[in-house]
Amino acid sequence: MTMAGPEFDFEAEGLLDELEGEAREARLALLEELADDGVPLEQLREAVAAGRLALLPVERALAGTGQLYTARDIAETVGIDLEQLRRFSAALGVPYTDPDEPRGTEADLEAARRMKQFLDAGLPEEGMLQVARTIGMGTARIAEANRELVIRTLTQPGDSERDVALRFAAAAEAMMPLVGPTVVHALQANMLEQIRRDVIATADLASGEIGGTATLTVCFADLVEFTRLGEEIPPEELGLVVARLEEMASAVAEPPVRLVKTIGDAVMFVANDAAAMLRAALQLIAAAEAEGEEFPWLRAGLACGRVLPQSGDFYGRPVNLASRITGVARPGSVVVDEAVKEAAGEGFAYTYIGERRLKGIDSRVKVYRARMAGEPKDRGPRLRR
Repeated sequence: MTMAGPEFDFEAEGLLDELEGEAREARLALLEELADDGVPLEQLREAVAAGRLALLPVERALAGTGQLYTARDIAETVGIDLEQLRRFSAALGVPYTDPDEPRGTEADLEAARRMKQFLDAGLPEEGMLQVARTIGMGTARIAEANRELVIRTLTQPGDSERDVALRFAAAAEAMMPLVGPTVVHALQANMLEQIRRDVIATADLASGEIGGTATLTVCFADLVEFTRLGEEIPPEELGLVVARLEEMASAVAEPPVRLVKTIGDAVMFVANDAAAMLRAALQLIAAAEAEGEEFPWLRAGLACGRVLPQSGDFYGRPVNLASRITGVARPGSVVVDEAVKEAAGEGFAYTYIGERRLKGIDSRVKVYRARMAGEPKDRGPRLRR
């Protein structure tokens, strides 16, 4: 922020209204620095009115300060259809609402060029859109997690707008060169791990049916009475409970078990090895019990069968069945269908619960409570909160 910009009378513009003392001086200094850096007066007015003046420096650090393009400009420069560009941008979570608004950056232009290269290579648009939606949802969570970390770490009581603005901008400039390569590394590592577990049989090659359905064991685990808990404890404590669940779920998800996603108070896993998935589920329940009486009960349900992997998620009857079985499991238990019981092999003991009619499942399902072989059927209830 060293180049001298135009002189503005910020007091006359009403941008210092209702501020006194140090807060007024800090805002004036921030406005002058942003103006010197080339931020137009209208943008400063809008930022003050919206209560986001302190975020302008970090916005500029992330977006850069070069030429801005409209979606129409980008489409014409790259040589792709405008609506196609807008579909991909929307899938990534950053839609061009107005194709003639100059808000695209150099990075957006380069992203469009990469998209064009994928299309020219023959990849189908619908498949690319599915991948783009997955990337958009995943990176939105990454961005949110980083934003929360920065806000919690870098804000202090009594901070001025300028304090926060400069601190956030410096954090963005320091973190972005690190976050990008970390995301790329995670992508490469996860793709490598998944490819190592893939099996392509000769019959698959002959039929051309590669990457279709697969026989997997699906597991859901959820926190019991989570809704009630949300009425009893502050949101911050509830967030700590969910974060601890994610941490425990990640710890038991060793190959071939994969943690697919967290869904509020629940986690979902898949594995091509029923025994490994069942052991991981039992370990997760035990980990929750080891947290003590202040941590809610967990319960888990498993089902096995043919599922369709798509865009990082899984679909099919075993997914629905595992979710429904979880809903009838008692707190602190792992319940499985007959297919899991047969596929898991030795090392486990089962108690037959009976045939259950589950919502959305077209036939009655035989279910079993599972435990490690040699483990007592009932270890006694843990004290409740």
